[in-house]
Amino acid sequence: MNFQPSPRSQETLQRLRHFMREHIEPVEADYLRDARALNPGADWTRWQVPAQMEELKAKARAEGLWNLFLPDAELGAGLTTLEYAPLAEAMGRSLIAPEVFNCSAPDTGNMEVLYHFGNDEQKLRWLAPLLAGEIRSVFCMTEPEVASSDATNMQATIREDGDELVLDGRKWWSTGLGHPNAKFAIFMGLSNPENDRHARHSMVLVPLDTPGVRIERMLPCFGELDAPSGHGEVMFEKVRVPRANLVKELGAGFAIAQGRLGPGRIHHCMRAIGAAERALELMIERGLSRVAFGKPLLELGGNHERIADARIAIDQARLLTLHAAWKIDAHGVAAAMSEISAIKVVAPNVLQHVVDEAIQLFGGAGVSHDVPLTSLFAIARALRIADGPDAVHRSLIARIEIGKHRKRIAGAAA
Repeated sequence: MNFQPSPRSQETLQRLRHFMREHIEPVEADYLRDARALNPGADWTRWQVPAQMEELKAKARAEGLWNLFLPDAELGAGLTTLEYAPLAEAMGRSLIAPEVFNCSAPDTGNMEVLYHFGNDEQKLRWLAPLLAGEIRSVFCMTEPEVASSDATNMQATIREDGDELVLDGRKWWSTGLGHPNAKFAIFMGLSNPENDRHARHSMVLVPLDTPGVRIERMLPCFGELDAPSGHGEVMFEKVRVPRANLVKELGAGFAIAQGRLGPGRIHHCMRAIGAAERALELMIERGLSRVAFGKPLLELGGNHERIADARIAIDQARLLTLHAAWKIDAHGVAAAMSEISAIKVVAPNVLQHVVDEAIQLFGGAGVSHDVPLTSLFAIARALRIADGPDAVHRSLIARIEIGKHRKRIAGAAA
């Protein structure tokens, strides 16, 4: 096991960090301010992307810092999961960097679905413009009427009708739904109820302008709509698309999802670690520059211990995530399920804790838009639900661990 970044990863990381220092960090605060000013309400039909984004994307693409997540040297950087992990951490320090480098969710996961499972026609129509950054996409899986912690509960349906598929159901927390460049969604629904419960669902590509697709509202997270991307609730009512829009085959939805979510969870967790590093830096800078009761804030109230605990927790989370990335590369997603679940519990909780401590030290400024801490806190709290809640991941880890010992005990008894 060797977590040392490869020379290729290190070289790309150096260029990425330089780009962020030179081009993203100086304008990020202005971009976020402009995004709030341009998109003051819930009317997503008028949401706009600040001009800085397309300018930054053009610069990033010109410098070859583009589609860094994709393990294809022609279409992306050709990096392994472990090689990409430090880059995801660096991007996580910024609220806008992932989009600048065409590495933001849900597009990365959707591109991976199309790259690995899409046919030639689907790749030409949907993957090519996504890789070029010309369009954005949406992933529609979670539903409001069922406990989505068990994804097999999905009630939205996919029905065959000749050469067409008919889609019905309500989805919510569909990320990116409000983005003005969002052109299609990957819809996951129940297609084969007679099959084994993990072979009952399918994925279908749905242009968002298809009759019967109705965006009902954008959903605020802790009061913020996260425009111009956002998360929304969308109704699919007798939506008809060609059967050619089916990804792979009927009943393959869960198998596709496992391939999509494995590397994607590494991305999420490494970005969370990068965000935690930024929160810790902000906390230390604030604590050194502010004085109360005749001393710098860091000298008061056990703040040294809090800094030390944050350092330990971030480093532990990083090592655990790198180990999961290594195991995915070495043995595949199926062999790394326990490790993937572990990082999904650990990384968001570490980020939430570090940001909470930083907010406390900042006082009133910490809960304002003057610093990015409220946005980082919302990301952390939402990640503890997204891709499965903490309790589900703990349950999976326990089942795998208990299963190991059952085999050992049975072997000893035999």
